[in-house]
Order: sequence, then structure tokens, then C-alpha cells
Amino acid sequence: MRKTSPAGSPPSQRRRTVRDSERTQAAILAAATQEFARHGLGGARVDRIAARAKTNKRMLYYYFGRKDALFLAVLENTYAGIRNAEKQLSLLDAPPAEGIRRLIRFTWDYYVAHPEFLSLLNSENLHAAKHLRRSRHVLAMNSPLIETLGTVLARGREACVFRSGVDPLQLYVSIAALSYFYLGNNHTLSAVFGRDLATPQSHAARLAHMADLVLGYLRPDAAGATCVRTDAPRAVAAAAD
Repeated sequence: MRKTSPAGSPPSQRRRTVRDSERTQAAILAAATQEFARHGLGGARVDRIAARAKTNKRMLYYYFGRKDALFLAVLENTYAGIRNAEKQLSLLDAPPAEGIRRLIRFTWDYYVAHPEFLSLLNSENLHAAKHLRRSRHVLAMNSPLIETLGTVLARGREACVFRSGVDPLQLYVSIAALSYFYLGNNHTLSAVFGRDLATPQSHAARLAHMADLVLGYLRPDAAGATCVRTDAPRAVAAAAD
């Protein structure tokens, strides 16, 4: 995003100009997020975005450029939102199994609270991720999460509570998919199976099922039963909590 800071202005005026610029850009991003989530890239209209943001098209183009560039800015901002929220999970401060439970619960809750995230991903997939492929930021946003998950898995292996050979990227994709597919297809699944899968009870059952499924997959198999830790048994029990 670009910011304005007129040269020669008093410091207080420059600060006020920067704040106004930041507010305008934030308003445009919020409005564009709603518009793209509802109508997709093709159906979104710049006029509606500007009106919702209480600005004009000139300012929108000034800060973000053409519609495709604004769509990428929305995608990057959306990914930044979920990645920043994930940082608050403190996965490395919990026993391995609890860390995985936290990630599953967080992913589910975030998707439920932010349906626009799923809609934006659906729209970008229709365009074969051509916008995200141009991003200079999105890869750096996502890599730390996979590294952290890899550390959680390594600790679980050392504690003899997780199996070996688990790819952290594959595991994260599976965790995300378990929520994404259920929520993204909730209407059709409910229709074809004749069961309301959007009730609080259905959601709670789904979350419990996902945790059981993932943690069941991570448990050591019979070959892992020979795993022996050298530290205190109390630490092993804590890791399995």
C-alpha cells in the first residue's frame, strides 16, 4: 500500500495525512473483501467497493491500482489475518497433542467466523491462483506455520506420542481440508444426506471427529511401541496430555 506524506508539511499535518491514508486504505480493503467474497473477481464492481468504503474510484486506483491488484491485496490481507491469529496459539508452549488440538480447533473456529476466507479462496482457485503466484509476501506468511508444526511433530516423536514420517505440510493441508470441505459444502451435504449439518450439535460433533481422526493418525503404530525416552516419565505423560 502507498502512503502520502507531503514534503514541507508540519509534522502534525504529516501524521494526520498518514492516518487518513491508512484509514482510507483499510476501508477500501474491508469493502473489497466483502465485494470479492460475495461476487468473485469477475462479478465484483469497483463502483460498489468505493461507495461502501465511502471514497471514490480515483483514491481506490491511487492506492491499489486496477481491480486485479486490489484482489491480490485482499488475498494477502486475508492470509495475514489468519496467520497473525495463529501466532496467538503458542503451539510450542503446549504438549504436542494439545498443540495439534489447538490448531484443529482454531482452524475450524476461524473458518466458521470468517466465511469470506473460504469464498475468496474458492474465487482464487477458479483463476488457478494466478494472483497469489505474483505475491511477494504470501509465501513468507505461510512458511513459519509449517516450520512450527514440524517442530510440534518432532517433539511428539521424541515423546513417543506421535508416529514418524509425517510431513507437516501434508498434515496442515489435511487439517484445513477437514474443515474447509465440510463448511464449504455444508448446504449440499445437508441436502443430499437429509441432515442439517449446520446446527451447533453438528458442528461440535464435527470438531470432535476431526480431532479424533487427526490424533488417531498421529499415534505411533506397533513399530513405534519400542520408542524409549531418556527423561522423566512425568514429561512423557505431559506430552501425551
